[in-house]
Amino acid sequence: MIALVVLVAALPLLGALAVAVGVRARTAATLTAVGGAGAFAAALALAIKVVGGGAFESASGFVYVDALSAFFAVTISLVVTLAGLGSVGYLRTEEERGELNPLQLRLYIVFFALFSALMLASLETGNLGLLWVLVEASTLASAVLVALEAKARSLEAAWKYIIISSFGVTIALAGTLFLFYAATPLALSPNERLTWPALFANAGGLQHDTLKLAFLLAVIGYGTKVGLAPMHTWLPDAHSEAPSPASAMLSAALLNTGMYAIIRFQALAAADLGRYPSRVLLVFGFASIAIGALFMVRRGNFKRLFAYSSIEHMGIIAVALGFGGTLGYYGALLHTLNHAIGKCVLFLTSGELVLRYRTRSSLEVDGVLGAAPLVGAVLLLGSLAIVGSPPFGLFLSEFTIVRAGFAGSPILAGLLLLLLVLAFVAFMRTTSMMALGESDGRAVSAGPVGGAGIASRAPLVAGLVVLLVLGLWIPHGLNHLIMDSIEAIR
Repeated sequence: MIALVVLVAALPLLGALAVAVGVRARTAATLTAVGGAGAFAAALALAIKVVGGGAFESASGFVYVDALSAFFAVTISLVVTLAGLGSVGYLRTEEERGELNPLQLRLYIVFFALFSALMLASLETGNLGLLWVLVEASTLASAVLVALEAKARSLEAAWKYIIISSFGVTIALAGTLFLFYAATPLALSPNERLTWPALFANAGGLQHDTLKLAFLLAVIGYGTKVGLAPMHTWLPDAHSEAPSPASAMLSAALLNTGMYAIIRFQALAAADLGRYPSRVLLVFGFASIAIGALFMVRRGNFKRLFAYSSIEHMGIIAVALGFGGTLGYYGALLHTLNHAIGKCVLFLTSGELVLRYRTRSSLEVDGVLGAAPLVGAVLLLGSLAIVGSPPFGLFLSEFTIVRAGFAGSPILAGLLLLLLVLAFVAFMRTTSMMALGESDGRAVSAGPVGGAGIASRAPLVAGLVVLLVLGLWIPHGLNHLIMDSIEAIR
């Protein structure tokens, strides 16, 4: 078991190691994708082990994997695989055009690998202090990716990202320290007072008022990482300025890592604070959905559009957790997986659009379906998937969440439906014009060709196929993993 745990976090470093020994950047980029695929295979094997044999704990809780950890590891390693494969063609084209120099290519590969490894490692520890350290380290690694192009806007976005995220993670540290203090009445060692299994087993004995403050600070702190409103202001800039495969990692992997930490704190707080954690998550969740939907109304930078969509979807997950119950938790976890795949597909598609049209403005992109049929089809279908249209997986997860809402609060469920309709109209208004609008005849730049084209487009098609399958059928193994994840935090 320990070998699988190590492989999940270590295999994404394959590309960085290749760079360190002098392998050329193109080969190292391919090895990054191979390492991501290996991590995904190891995560699947780890999930099977955990579902069959229960949680694994070692090194006094510093290494800990239960069903929830395994679920998020599978989700994020899948994103690493898709984004790593998409990076191969993207980097090759940018290199051929002279947009990225050899140093930038190597920096991308090294910090993409570090970013991936740190996120996956954060899911495999039971110590909430170490979790904080790894999440903060992932912030620093991903900031290099945001600033990679070294342009004024990308550098500004990177500094904004570092400052706001670091401030948020500092608040999360305060929440972690208050949780440590809340455990003082328990007969636990200092290490166990920050170790998830020990805390969860004794959650009812935590100091009530201190735990309440710890949870609120954790939601604000890690919520900054997640992009929950009003702590979301770094997210549109960082996502829009980073290279598109890195944007996919930020939206589909980084945000989920922060949400994972919030779920851990919610599980501890819910055992002693009743409905308080749910109310907090509902407030932040609905604020995020509303802000994300309203900002999507304006047409402009299509990568910012996708970023605001991520804010909306993180809000949906927070609302699902706030609704609670088996349906709420199931919908939240299923939506986490569906959104990760869907947003990865869309950001990788945005990379194809940037390479072809040399712009990020939706007003300057139209007729994609006619100019580049495959890219246009993925843009249109991916957009329909991300706004929750049947038969894609996000329809099923959003339907489950709405059902959970009607079971507890029909008024809140109705408000959620209203906001989802607003988001649908705002998002599709822009992307449908990009895909189906009549082309003005402006020349389209040549996209990736040959092997780069295959590497760029394979994750687009694969991601859409997975979303379609998840909309029609939930595999038994995935269902079992989600149900075990729910049991691990209830």
